[in-house]
Amino acid sequence: MKKILCYTLLLFVGIPLGTFAQKKKKGTSITPTEASIEPTSAAARTAGYQQREKLAAASLVNNVKFRAIGPTDMSGRVVDLDVNDANPTQFFVAYASGGLWKTENNGMSFTPLFDHESTMTIGDMAVDWKTNGQTIWVGTGENNSSRSSYAGDGVYKSTNGGKTWQHMGLEDTHHIGQVILHPTDPNTVWVAAVGHLYSPNSERGVYKTTDGGKTWTKTLFIDNNTGAIDLDIHPTNPNVLFASMWYKERSAWNFVEGGKTSGIYQSTDGGSTWQLLSTPASGLPQGEGVGRIGLTVYPRDPNIMYAFVDNQDKRKPEDKKEEEGLTVKQLKDMKVEDFMKLSDLVINEFLDKSNFPTKNSAAQLKKDLGSGKLQVKDIYDFVGGANDDVISAAVKGAEIYRTDDGGKSWQKTHDEPLDLVYTYGYYFGQIFVAPSDPKVLVTFGVPILLSEDGGKSWKSVDKENVHSDHHALWINPNNPDHMINGNDGGVNVTYDRGKHWSHLNSEPLGQFYAIAVDMEKPYNVYGGLQDNGVWTGTSKPRENAPLPEWKSIMGGDGMQVQVDWRDNNTVYTGFQFGTYFRLDKNKSGFGSMKRLAMPREIGDPKLRFNWQAPIHLSRHNQDIVYFGSNKFHRSLDKGETFETLSDDLTKGGKEGDVPFGTLATIDESPKRFGLIYAGSDDGLVWVSKDAGYTWTKISDALPQNLWVSRVTASAHDEGTVYVSLNGYRNDNFQPYLYASTDYGQTWKTIGTDLPAEPINVVKEDPVNANILYVGTDHGVYISLDKGTSFMRMSGGLPAVAVHDLLVHPRDKELVVGTHGRSIYVADVSLVQQLADSLRQKPVYAFNLDPITYNERWGRIRKYEEPEPLKNEIPFYTKAAGKSTIEIQTDKGLTLATLTDTSEAGLNYITWNQTVKADSKAGYEQYLNETKKKEEKEIKLEVAEDKNLYIQPGKYKVVIMTADGTKTEKPFTVKAPEKRPSRRGIVTQSIPSTPGEWEEYREEELGMEEVK
Repeated sequence: MKKILCYTLLLFVGIPLGTFAQKKKKGTSITPTEASIEPTSAAARTAGYQQREKLAAASLVNNVKFRAIGPTDMSGRVVDLDVNDANPTQFFVAYASGGLWKTENNGMSFTPLFDHESTMTIGDMAVDWKTNGQTIWVGTGENNSSRSSYAGDGVYKSTNGGKTWQHMGLEDTHHIGQVILHPTDPNTVWVAAVGHLYSPNSERGVYKTTDGGKTWTKTLFIDNNTGAIDLDIHPTNPNVLFASMWYKERSAWNFVEGGKTSGIYQSTDGGSTWQLLSTPASGLPQGEGVGRIGLTVYPRDPNIMYAFVDNQDKRKPEDKKEEEGLTVKQLKDMKVEDFMKLSDLVINEFLDKSNFPTKNSAAQLKKDLGSGKLQVKDIYDFVGGANDDVISAAVKGAEIYRTDDGGKSWQKTHDEPLDLVYTYGYYFGQIFVAPSDPKVLVTFGVPILLSEDGGKSWKSVDKENVHSDHHALWINPNNPDHMINGNDGGVNVTYDRGKHWSHLNSEPLGQFYAIAVDMEKPYNVYGGLQDNGVWTGTSKPRENAPLPEWKSIMGGDGMQVQVDWRDNNTVYTGFQFGTYFRLDKNKSGFGSMKRLAMPREIGDPKLRFNWQAPIHLSRHNQDIVYFGSNKFHRSLDKGETFETLSDDLTKGGKEGDVPFGTLATIDESPKRFGLIYAGSDDGLVWVSKDAGYTWTKISDALPQNLWVSRVTASAHDEGTVYVSLNGYRNDNFQPYLYASTDYGQTWKTIGTDLPAEPINVVKEDPVNANILYVGTDHGVYISLDKGTSFMRMSGGLPAVAVHDLLVHPRDKELVVGTHGRSIYVADVSLVQQLADSLRQKPVYAFNLDPITYNERWGRIRKYEEPEPLKNEIPFYTKAAGKSTIEIQTDKGLTLATLTDTSEAGLNYITWNQTVKADSKAGYEQYLNETKKKEEKEIKLEVAEDKNLYIQPGKYKVVIMTADGTKTEKPFTVKAPEKRPSRRGIVTQSIPSTPGEWEEYREEELGMEEVK
């Protein structure tokens, strides 16, 4: 195989790449230009939502239904809880990107309430329980400021328990920290607005309405980078409020988590004016390191209040025993002379533990350091990664402060560092006090900590079934042992103050980054999830059964996945910043994994890996693995060894605390081995026609400095390639979508009717070259004309962020990986048939699969409600209107008549396989006339459910539109298969449903054999 590969590579070397063209063309062609990556205005986003609704209304595929396949096991990031104190079995759960859910049975089941508004991301909510939970306020836009904290568009209100919603303004706030309701006046509401995540803006701070949200007044504003993250209110005097302001700056490559304008404010006039409490004399931290602040007022004595402060100031050197041996953390700032003093034994133990190449030794490193060939930082850079920088940086982190005089003076409650939030305190920042005991506190980051002495000492109450990253908590005011916790893994409940937790994970909630499929029957789906590892599960859960458990195959933040289709068992995947492995999915433990190591010598420039490092398995030869850092790497031996084939394919990176200047996407042409495309997070797109040996930049004519979210090579035409660019990290939400038919030499803008929603993925249909699928931050769109126009696919799919999608090449199913609601699947086999000629027909009937007759049809089982048969009949109509569908014998006798109010496009009508009673005599005559001579006379009898069912034979479906246009399609009802029996060969239906199997066991095997 390797000899063949080398010969193939030689064939590609030297092929001319052609002249790069930048000529201006008519229509929607583009010329080299800098993209306008200014933040998208609120008005443009509102227009985008209206365009989304327009593309849904005009869609030909609204009736193509998506079905959720899970997983439910790990859930997704919870941002808020609101519990009925009088009846804690009734509560609401808000998810970062999964919408709003309600339970009335203590979490045994949940109902989604916020699936189809302009945005699903939530920062905070408030429920007026005096209305029995009918009045709900939702502040959109997650406030945790993570890399996937989507921007909201203001505040929503429902007065009917979430059945319908009204938008109440504050469109450009983007992220809401807190919503507070006045205890007695339903028209007065306060909102803490964090503001834009990636850009400065003025619509941030504290807002107040006194007319139920019709108008708002901004009452506390500092500057365009300082927003309000938390609010709390005096329990008996609503004129007294407390607010925390937070200075932050985020870009794609850096996060400034604090500033001197962060602080705590108080209002004594109902939030109309504010005074700074966190003065230099207050006892609270001051300066540039003050980050996110969380507040909580003790309701029984409002003079007592606690504050969580994320203090990003550097920690002072501490007198504590260092870890034995040499550590990565020690290397970061170590001097050469200190390294030289280390024993060779200690250094070699570190080299072995850190997986340095065997050629590296203590003696060799000391020699290179002594000659000046290396610096100690080169050794650190070789093994230290982005995760080490995030976790090991010595900042003060989480600190808890208490006031007993209403905020005039504060004292830190603890002496020892909590070591709770590391450098990413922006992700947590909350404190809770038990309403019945001021000494019982809960705070969290990683893990969840409980104090029972007012914050002096703390203990972890994490358990194995509780996710380690926490964002929401409710403490029962009547029983502090009862708590509900929301975290990156969903919802947990404890009744013994954290000794034991239950996990409420019955709903398909999960934040997927990437998905893949294998070729098993039925096929399995694989995916990497935010903070929840990599999982795999079946694409065909049992109908009407709970979604099955999925299997975890990797921890960490789950990232991109590739599966070898030759064995459906070899998986390539990993976690953040390029830590990837080849593994056997049926084995567990790191011993069964092979880490994918990119070639690099100590002293070489450090490789930069994206949060989601791209990996691609060549379908031409699945021993070949492509991998991306800021360079392109290739393995010819299933990841055993890699070689680096490119120079830096980015603009060189930028200094910051997040790796930037990395490859974000890689794809190889299904038509031609060695035709490879790559795209970077800083806007560059490249093509290689010789399997990665040489690269040509093809992005000069594209908008510049945007994240290349996907590059997709066509499966139908060798020169065709599609590219999507994403401005999310500039708060720019315009859709950037392009196509080239000449290997990227020239580009054409497509998708010009797509709404203002960032595009995460574009894929071409493997069967129909005219079909494109696009996944945005708010759903799935489809084009039937190569991107000239799009329509929305929304049949059962909420308006959730779609990070990845693919079409299974064999099973013709669209698999959608959402960042919030796990995975959905839709059958697109009929969509693939929507050619131009078909869409011009007034009506069209699709081929129908045969039906196998079953003598159990219509049987009623004791204690169970009969479940009607559901046989879908698909058809297409060019115009909306009433359609009549008849089931006829092949001789034209009508057995059943159905009517449908059809939409323009695909339609599905369900037939329960019954025959109308008044056709019984004629149908019986027809069956006897067409039966074989040796067969006995047929006598039709109604089933136990009083219905008459269709019999084996040849039939047709006739579809007529309102104007009389008619079409028909034949179908067959097959006789039941013959199966062997102990009493000889008998003819009987083979069971196909769980209920039928149960009957079969009872009737045919007998109870003894069942036992």
